[in-house]
Amino acid sequence: MEGDKILLSQKQLQRFQVVGLVGSGRMTVREAAEKMGVCYRQAKRICKRVRERGAQGLLHGNVGRSPQHRISERVRKVVLELSQGKYRKFNDRHFWEKLREEEGITLGRETVRKILREAGLPPKRKRRPPRHRKRRDRSVQEGAMVLWDGSPHPWFGPDQPPCCLMSSIDDARGIIVAARFFPFEGTEGYLWLLRQIVTRYGIPLSLYMDCHSSLKRNDSHWSLEEELAGRQRPTQVGQAMAALGIHPIFALSPQAKGRIERLFETLQDRLVAELDLAKVKTLEAGNKFFPGFIRAFNRKFSVPPAQGEKAWRAVPKGLDIDRAISFHYPARGGLDNTVRVGDLVIDIRPGPQGRSYARAQVEVRQLLDGSWRVYYQNDLIARHPATAIREPIRALPRNRSGGPSPKSPYWVYRASAQPIYDSPGR
Repeated sequence: MEGDKILLSQKQLQRFQVVGLVGSGRMTVREAAEKMGVCYRQAKRICKRVRERGAQGLLHGNVGRSPQHRISERVRKVVLELSQGKYRKFNDRHFWEKLREEEGITLGRETVRKILREAGLPPKRKRRPPRHRKRRDRSVQEGAMVLWDGSPHPWFGPDQPPCCLMSSIDDARGIIVAARFFPFEGTEGYLWLLRQIVTRYGIPLSLYMDCHSSLKRNDSHWSLEEELAGRQRPTQVGQAMAALGIHPIFALSPQAKGRIERLFETLQDRLVAELDLAKVKTLEAGNKFFPGFIRAFNRKFSVPPAQGEKAWRAVPKGLDIDRAISFHYPARGGLDNTVRVGDLVIDIRPGPQGRSYARAQVEVRQLLDGSWRVYYQNDLIARHPATAIREPIRALPRNRSGGPSPKSPYWVYRASAQPIYDSPGR
């Protein structure tokens, strides 16, 4: 109702016409009740209101009144200021949660969304119409399958250099089991994730992953030994999984590992906003901030598994986790009882009864803390202080003529002249 104008619906106009026929004597009240679809007593009340107030008698008594539970303009103004200021990077639901948890403003989620849309504020991201894909059922037990991947992204804002968030998620519960920021997606990040998973929860039955070259051999070189065995030797991460008895599953498309992809989509929305709110701008500060975020994230988004019994396997007794989950460089002892790995020289002390390790095939391991160990069979024969961890490169051996050797490629600690592939790439 605006001024002297009264806006009536089609139903109200029909009733006004029927009441007019009653007033002119051309229709009884009982006939009018049937036309309006009301009882006789209600028809009498409608006719009385129209006689006393005219067409306005057909309107509800609350027309023109402000609702008792209407949001005040002050609260509406505060919500809009927070959405464009402190929480400008938060999506609608995340913003609604912060209003309730941090600001003490208890509004409905749909109410907050309507306030933003009425003010002309669009959603933070556009949603594409979903494509039809067959859903893969979750694993029934926690620890039966873990998905992991890396997500390069400007996590600390567009004014900071991008880095890679390496993360892993349990398929049954949907919880983040390990995650950390690294400069790039590579072997060190996957080995770190694997060690965190094994030491915190246990050994999973399987790991679901893409075909990143840190995880799967993507080169076309096969040595004679590999052809006879029917498979290529695994990558550094593959060797660690084999030592722990973990079954690798390789996805051939991003949609196949949709749960880890959706996790990164959520983190690129929520985590970026939380990092911006906490003024976190460096990789080191982000790794300190992350554990608290993971605990809150898992409380909010975890789901109960179909079976309560867990599938994590305990670490076998006698298994050296530091050795199993580390960088592996096969080498041969020099005539001076030293081992050379790139530009690093490690001295080997005399063995039992003063034995020499010259020309002996040894196993050089760089642990995740940067320190070095040298093993002969299962005996630890040398140590070396920590050095910087470098991404290993798989290279072909060289023969005397300068061409590649048909022998199996090997891992080198520093860049080779003709590497087959390196781990940071796809």
